[in-house]
Order: sequence, then structure tokens, then C-alpha cells
Amino acid sequence: MQELENSGISVAAISYDSEEVLADFANRRSITFPLLSDDDSSVIRAFGIYNTVAEEGVGPNRDDPEIAADYAKYVSAVGTAPVVVGTPYPGTFMLDATGRVGARFFEEFYAERNTTSNVMLNLGIGLSPIAAVQGETAQLKFTAYPSNPAVTAGTKFSLAVDVDPGPDMHVYAPGAESKGYRVIGLRLDPNEHVRFEPVEYPDSEIYYFEPLDEYVPVYQQPFTVLQEAVVGASRETQAALRELDALTISGSLDYQACDDAICYNPVSIPVAFTLDLELLDRQRANR
Repeated sequence: MQELENSGISVAAISYDSEEVLADFANRRSITFPLLSDDDSSVIRAFGIYNTVAEEGVGPNRDDPEIAADYAKYVSAVGTAPVVVGTPYPGTFMLDATGRVGARFFEEFYAERNTTSNVMLNLGIGLSPIAAVQGETAQLKFTAYPSNPAVTAGTKFSLAVDVDPGPDMHVYAPGAESKGYRVIGLRLDPNEHVRFEPVEYPDSEIYYFEPLDEYVPVYQQPFTVLQEAVVGASRETQAALRELDALTISGSLDYQACDDAICYNPVSIPVAFTLDLELLDRQRANR
């Protein structure tokens, strides 16, 4: 919260829950930012995110296979209950001082949620790295860190790598693989509980490599690579996570670097991230 406030960002959460439910939740989870009760869903409707699938899922046609499938995708994968009517499609809006929406973050599966830190990273507002892995080679320095030190079922987060190429060095960006170079990136080992999304790269620059008379996309200035990941949210994954003390993601930082005269051999540096596991509020109550 302090880092958000220092960046000029305020936070408020809006749901259809009653003031009593929100007050109890805020007290139990030590939440200090405003939790706003939209118990008639008027604000949810005004933002255009009212979840009509919830009503269909408990209506007279709830046994229709298509409606049941939509209900599992957009409302609840673990059953039906009338209390879900009135909810929104969950997501995050970023508003400026005039109330104008500048960005929004939504996921198709209702149980997958972007973290605040991940939203900030995607907006280019980096928060202080937590549990970072730092390294240095002859060609560059790097700091690799998760956007969040703790995750839960459905968490969408990022593994970020801040890279600082050495003097007169460049590393290869997407597109350079067509010329036989290794593009910098995280190569992560398969994890049965985590889905890895396509890597997000910043804009690169075209570099003329005189010894080979070729033009290639590279990075010469400090930059950040984001590897987004999503923790599974199925019932099976939730049950498996309850048996674990932590979630470990391992792999390597792969790259190839060159200076103005020499291209060095490709490099793979082992990296690993250990994330704490938190239970969702309903999971904590049922454990």
C-alpha cells in the first residue's frame, strides 16, 4: 500500500457483498483500504461487467450443458448457489483523477486473478523486488524476482528479469533467432500446478553487426522481461496445493551476448523461485 501511495495510486474494492460481510472480512484479513458495498449491483452494471451467467446458472435452464459449462467458467467450478447472483466478472480497472478508465485487467476464467503487483509491472510501475535472485556474468548483470512472494489458486503473477548489459555489450531480442542467435528469456521447467503464458518483451532496437554485415534486433540498455504465470484453480489443483508448504518454480535464464567484435557462446544460468502458498478465504475456513 505504501508503494502504491508513493506512486500516486489509491485502492478501493467494490463487490455486491453487504457492509456487514465486508466489515467482517476486512477485520479478519486486516484490510485497511475501502471495501465498498454495491449490494444492488448498480455500479457493477454501470461498468458493464454484470455477470448474467450467474442468473442463468441457477435458473430454469441450469441443466442445459452449454449453460452449465458457462457457469463453471464464469461463475463457479464447484457448484451452484443463489447467493452468486449479482456478482461481476472479476477484474481490475485503473482510473485517472477524472474517473476515466486508462487500463483494465480481466481473465476469462473467473477463478484466475491478476495480483496488484502484476498489474503494476504490466503498467511499467515497478514495485520493489521481493525474494530476488541476482547474478552477474562477463556480459551482463541481472535480477530475477516474482511479482508476488505468495500465491494461491488462480493467482496470475509474473516472474520478472531486470537485465543490465555490460559496456559495449548487446543481447539478442525476439527476431534474432532467425539468424541463429539465442534470444534472452526464461526457460522454465514444466510445473503441474502452473501454466506459463507467452513472454512479454519490451521494444528492441536494430543493431548493425559489422563483422558479419547483418542487422539484428538487440537490447543494449537496461530492460525487463516479464514471464507471466497462472496457478491452476481447478478443484484438483486446490486440493494438491493444500498439501504443499511452498511452490517452487525452476529453470534457467538463457541468452547470447556480443560486443562490437565478438559473439560469445550461449549461456544458461540456473534460477529458482520459491513462493509461499496462501489459502483463499473459503479454503481457509474449510481446512
